[in-house]
Amino acid sequence: MGDLGVEGMGRRWVAGIATMAAAGLVALVAVLVVSASGSQAQPTVAESCEAIHTASAVRRAEVSGSGPTVAVIGDSYSQGLGLADPRQSWPSRLPGTVIVDGFAGSGFSDAASPCPREAYYHRVARALAADPGLVVLQGGLNEYDVPGTEIRHGLDRVLRDLAGREVVMVGPPTAPRREGAIARIDDLLAVVAQRHDVPYVRTSGWQLDYLPDRLHLTVSGHAAFGDGVAAALEALVDAGDAVTS
Repeated sequence: MGDLGVEGMGRRWVAGIATMAAAGLVALVAVLVVSASGSQAQPTVAESCEAIHTASAVRRAEVSGSGPTVAVIGDSYSQGLGLADPRQSWPSRLPGTVIVDGFAGSGFSDAASPCPREAYYHRVARALAADPGLVVLQGGLNEYDVPGTEIRHGLDRVLRDLAGREVVMVGPPTAPRREGAIARIDDLLAVVAQRHDVPYVRTSGWQLDYLPDRLHLTVSGHAAFGDGVAAALEALVDAGDAVTS
């Protein structure tokens, strides 16, 4: 997902846009531009970004659970892209009062998405406004073709901005459509997390159910992913790694 031109945008987003439409997201339907002749046109980058912004805000407003506040910053997995009910995305399985800031197509680096200012470090202030006891950073799939230097730069920035906070990173699963790229991303994220003394949850070995696009999770896939992350957080608490549960 390194290309930021219109052609690159299409490669990144066409399948995702179709999935969102299939899920019945009103915000996306609204950006299917009707031309003067009455035929539907491919949404522009700006229109697609606005649709995702709208869907992201809807998901962010759906706070779940009770107890200590957990803020999740993530991509389409956190947002719930492809689900008829995005509230079923994986963070809903976490313990605590969970606030989800998910934005489809985004990642640790600016290069992950053609939408401006959606890399995770741009969203830290919004996450910290709720004064969470724990911040979970989930991502990596949208950086399958982003150079490692750009990923490390973005990741260093977000982790510096979160210094002094309880933070856990959750890496990408081996989604079939990105299978060949996951090992590089997984290892890179793990190394940077270790350098910042941040726990890293590897999900690349997890068996999950995927939608027909072979990239996004089904409802049961989200449940398994969320339960796996919740179990990892519990294990960190049990090990005395000071992660809020």
